[in-house]
Amino acid sequence: MRLFSILAAIVAALAIYAFVFERAWLISVLPGADAPAPTTEVVTKSEANAEEAPARAAVRVVAIHSRAQDIGSAVVLRGQTEALRQVDVRAETSGRIVSEPLRKGAFVETGQLMCQLDAGTRQAALAEARARKAEAETRIPEGEARLAEAEARLVEAQINDTAASKLSESGYASDTRVAGTRAALSAGKATVQAAKSGLDAARTGIEAAEAAAAAAREELARLDITAPFAGLLESDTAELGSLMQPGALCATIIQLDPIKLVGFVPETDVNRVEMGAPARATLVSGTEVTGAVTFMSRSADPQTRTFRIEMSVPNPDLAVRDGQTAEILVASGGTPAHLLPQSALTLDDSGTLGVRVVDGPVADFMPVTLMRDTAEGIWVSGLPDAVDVIVIGQEYVIAGVPVIASYRDDNATDNAAVPGTKAEAIQ
Repeated sequence: MRLFSILAAIVAALAIYAFVFERAWLISVLPGADAPAPTTEVVTKSEANAEEAPARAAVRVVAIHSRAQDIGSAVVLRGQTEALRQVDVRAETSGRIVSEPLRKGAFVETGQLMCQLDAGTRQAALAEARARKAEAETRIPEGEARLAEAEARLVEAQINDTAASKLSESGYASDTRVAGTRAALSAGKATVQAAKSGLDAARTGIEAAEAAAAAAREELARLDITAPFAGLLESDTAELGSLMQPGALCATIIQLDPIKLVGFVPETDVNRVEMGAPARATLVSGTEVTGAVTFMSRSADPQTRTFRIEMSVPNPDLAVRDGQTAEILVASGGTPAHLLPQSALTLDDSGTLGVRVVDGPVADFMPVTLMRDTAEGIWVSGLPDAVDVIVIGQEYVIAGVPVIASYRDDNATDNAAVPGTKAEAIQ
């Protein structure tokens, strides 16, 4: 038995040697060696298999036809609400409060009385000023009459002086007479000057009396402290009987309709914000308000290098209060972007975020930039205007791998609402 096993092993080894190393000689000695060898048929099948190899190596994927659409982008800011106007109404004169106080939270109209001071002797001061004016006015006719009389005497003195001078030249008048007429002329001039001064003093008295009367009326007007604009009282008005001095606080009033929202734009985004741009703000309470940009600072804050912007928001029910924190979104110009399913995003070997696309017969990788996340999908930029994005199978291919793509009809971008205006950009 052992000899048979050894012989069988030797025969098997010789057969393998002949089949591997002496294959051509073995075929020639076998029966049917003169028949045509099936070499050509074998080669033809090999070539056919070689041609079909790329098709079998291609990966089947699902893609969508995506086109870029202009979407509005928004500048996101942190800010707060501010009253349109806030004023501390203070007294301009001294006096005791004689009016009942208004309580904080009350709404006051423009010109409504908030604090009234005791008049004291101010009415008497006004009456005295008026009396002085009347007295000064009565002196005007008397002063004018005196001036006319002095001017007449001056004319007479001039005539007498001229006549005496001519007679003295002819020897018919003495030097004494000439000196007398000249003295009378000088006295006449002095009288005229005095009359003019008296008349000017009377007129000055009238002006002084008018100024005193105006000051008295102004002082009386300061007794009534009124609201400079319609708004809410943030504090009680001064209590009845309290003594007010110039500069003492009567009340604080704020105007909340419309209300301002203030934010600060970094210098990298300041050129994206325009005057009049629509904006939306969400308060910490969840309230959403909309408005437009009404102010943009031209000077940056020296500490933060940010620019102040303001937006005006209607607030007829006064629901929005002063000092509430808000997240502000200001619409800016549109940007081309693609709306894709979130599952289409992938990473390349270097960790770059992007998508796999169909580029002819092979796959390719394109990096993208995230724009906005919505319920319909994610908006990305950085792709061509028209591109075929792989949405199923992107994790099994890399750039250059052959793919066979089938296209989905329910493209995420087909039924998507594309915000094309600045107002829709902040929705």
